[in-house]
Amino acid sequence: MMNYKRMLLAGSLLVGAFAMQASAQSVEGTDYYLPKTMLRFTVKVEKTQYTPGQFAKYAMRYIRQNVSEEASTSYRVIGLEMDPVAVPDTTKHFTLQLDKKHSITDVTRAPNGQLLAVNTEAQPLRPVVRRFSPAARPKAVNPADFMTADILNASNTAKMAELTAQEIYDIRDSRSQLAKGEADYMPKDGEQLKTMLRNLDTQEQSLTTLFTGTVVKDTAWTTIDYLPVKEGEEVLFRFSKRLGLVDADDYAGAPYYIRVADEHTVAPAASVAEDEKKKKEDKNDIGLRVNQPSKMKITVVCEQQPVGTFEAAAPQFGTVESLSGELFGKKQSTRLVLDPLSGSVKKIEGLEK
Repeated sequence: MMNYKRMLLAGSLLVGAFAMQASAQSVEGTDYYLPKTMLRFTVKVEKTQYTPGQFAKYAMRYIRQNVSEEASTSYRVIGLEMDPVAVPDTTKHFTLQLDKKHSITDVTRAPNGQLLAVNTEAQPLRPVVRRFSPAARPKAVNPADFMTADILNASNTAKMAELTAQEIYDIRDSRSQLAKGEADYMPKDGEQLKTMLRNLDTQEQSLTTLFTGTVVKDTAWTTIDYLPVKEGEEVLFRFSKRLGLVDADDYAGAPYYIRVADEHTVAPAASVAEDEKKKKEDKNDIGLRVNQPSKMKITVVCEQQPVGTFEAAAPQFGTVESLSGELFGKKQSTRLVLDPLSGSVKKIEGLEK
């Protein structure tokens, strides 16, 4: 008798399992996400490298310039750009039901699972990629190429500096005489005059660097991603004049703060209880959801001074709306396209059957 009861119980569990499996398979669906906005900052940094000249210690004596005798490297922020990027919001994961009662033939999703369109095709938004293309650097000129034999044969550095300074003043005199038309040898035409003046400028500048040193500037662009989850202020990155861009937790740099403010452009979301009640009452709920994004204002500041101010759609601060399955009836269906950045309705139009 005990064995019979066990067999009966096992049979009922098996039938129940098949019933549950059949029920689960009767409604097919497509999983998808709605997006939230990530902020992609491009920080443009200029690096300046100073190398002292060979005669730096004599600069004040011979050319009346006060220059440093030590090499140095410094950095400064020269620009800040922001581009919004759509990323899947894992808290907004839904399943669009596909059954015989509704006319849904095509569901377009991005590779990351974000819903893009229903009953039509659409392309995901390609993030803006900012790339810096450096200008061609002019060929470096070697000051030694313009040193006279007397300079090169000088017995010590001090004498070399003195003779180099004298050569610089001679070049200036020659340029002045050419400009006044008083040179012993005058060019044949204006074009030749320009060439001669240009060559004298090159010689003077090159020899002067032996006193003043050289400065080389480079520009680098760095990308920083930030995902706003609430209003408020926090450190976006830190920046040091000696080290450049450093991590947000590296106190060697001054903090650059990001301030995020919800502009509250949509009504507050309904309570969870009200939302669940609506779902139960809506017999045409097929799991189709769209964003009603708010807007956010983003300000980046350093030492209380604004560095950049931006605005962007903020689905994470908005609400989620349900679209009824009645839009996808057998007699008349709908073509729906979502905004790939915000997940809101971009285009909706009827389809006659």
